Amino acid sequence: MRLTKQTNYAVRMLMYCAANEGKLSRIPEIARAYGVSELFLFKILQPLNKAGLVETVRGRNGGVRLGKPAEKISLFDVVRVTEDSFAMAECFEDGAVECPLVDSCGLNSALRKALNAFFDVLAEYSIDDLVKARPQINFLLGLDTEMPKIAALPAA
Repeated sequence: MRLTKQTNYAVRMLMYCAANEGKLSRIPEIARAYGVSELFLFKILQPLNKAGLVETVRGRNGGVRLGKPAEKISLFDVVRVTEDSFAMAECFEDGAVECPLVDSCGLNSALRKALNAFFDVLAEYSIDDLVKARPQINFLLGLDTEMPKIAALPAA
C-alpha cells in the first residue's frame, strides 16, 4: 500500500500548523516551506476543513489553523479523509469481482487483517507526536531563525 501525495502533504500541512501554534499559517508560507504549489495545498485544504481538522480564516490577515488540538488529530484521521481507496486487491473493490473465492478467500481475510493493523498503528500517532519528535522542526520549516540547542548527553 502506498499513500498518495495528497495524504503526505496533508500531514505536513497539519504539522506546520501545529509547529506554528497560536498563529495563523498562510498557504504561501506552507508551500514555500515544503517546495510544493499553493494550488495543490488549497486542494488538500478542502477535505481537511470539511472534516474539522483545520479551520480557515478569510480576509487580508487570514490563514489556516488546526481545527482541534494537535494531540487530538491522529494520522488515521488524516488518512481517512485524504485517501480515496483502501483496496489492497481486486476483492476489496466495489463491483464485479471475477474470483470464485471472493466470499471465502484466505487472502481476503489476511489482507483485511493487515489493513486493520495498519489503521490501528496510524491511530496511535498524533500530529503532536510528529511535531514534538523533532525539536528543530520550527527552524527547518522557517518558523524560527535559530536552531534550538539540543542538550548534550552526560559523559559516561
